[in-house]
Amino acid sequence: MSKQIGVLHGGVTAAAAIAFVVSWSSGFLVPAIAADDVSPLTLLVWRFIPLAVVLLVVVVSTGAARGVAHADVRRQALIGFFAQFGYCTAVYAAIAEGVATGTTALIDAVQPLVVAMLVGPLLGLRVRGAQWGGLLVGAVGVLLVVRSQLDDSTAHPASYLWPALAMACLIIGTFLQRRSAPRTGTLLTLTIHVTATAAALVLVAAIFGVLAPPASTAFWAAAGFAAAFPTLTAYGLYWWLLRRIGITALNALLFLVAPTTAAAGALLLDEPLTIVTLLGFALCGAGVAIVLTSETRGTREAGSPAAAAGRAQ
Repeated sequence: MSKQIGVLHGGVTAAAAIAFVVSWSSGFLVPAIAADDVSPLTLLVWRFIPLAVVLLVVVVSTGAARGVAHADVRRQALIGFFAQFGYCTAVYAAIAEGVATGTTALIDAVQPLVVAMLVGPLLGLRVRGAQWGGLLVGAVGVLLVVRSQLDDSTAHPASYLWPALAMACLIIGTFLQRRSAPRTGTLLTLTIHVTATAAALVLVAAIFGVLAPPASTAFWAAAGFAAAFPTLTAYGLYWWLLRRIGITALNALLFLVAPTTAAAGALLLDEPLTIVTLLGFALCGAGVAIVLTSETRGTREAGSPAAAAGRAQ
């Protein structure tokens, strides 16, 4: 029975990982497809406002916030400011400046290497040699994917600072969450993040005079899609997987975002897809497989009778 439960839990985690990669990748495509006739900031603010209202209603009606300390709410609001407001604003700015969607996804692809270098000094965690190998293989794959798109890019070189800023914001938010020992469930965590982001976006959009949404069915369809998938689904799974599989394995999954985004960009936006791109896809997949296999092996070894006996001594 325990073996069946383990298989079930493994299947749920694998399905969540796939849904995470697909939904996170979709967030790069929405502004590229839908923001031609409207400010990306307008689309972004109305991606968050309705979702914040819905989530607040759900939290109040279910009592999910009952007993939560104000300090936890403030801490999660700060995390949401970096992981959602800072990250999403910088991604939308990059795409608005003409950076290709696959290239913008580089922010997620570089992040695992940065995180791997920081988990030791900041979290006291160890990255195994096999995991380092997988991260480096995935990084080579990402560079190939991005390199295949750079020649057709018309973006100003300074535009690539936006993806770097987005990467920094998501890393800061992730480490703050990992170190905070959150006492809020995934629903309440996501609600606080979305609400804090919506409030900040309203202020910024009002300052720049782009708060009012257009009366367009296509606009609201794009905003609704962005709220449901790259926000509700992707971020919800991000924080859930962070608790379930750990920071190194979760960030390894981000290597798959760049090739997934590039493939969708080629299909929907006629962005380049070459042999070099496909080779990059293969290396990204191999890198993720190495990291996840090493993580699984390490978890089994940690839970073995010998390891338990060693800890008991």
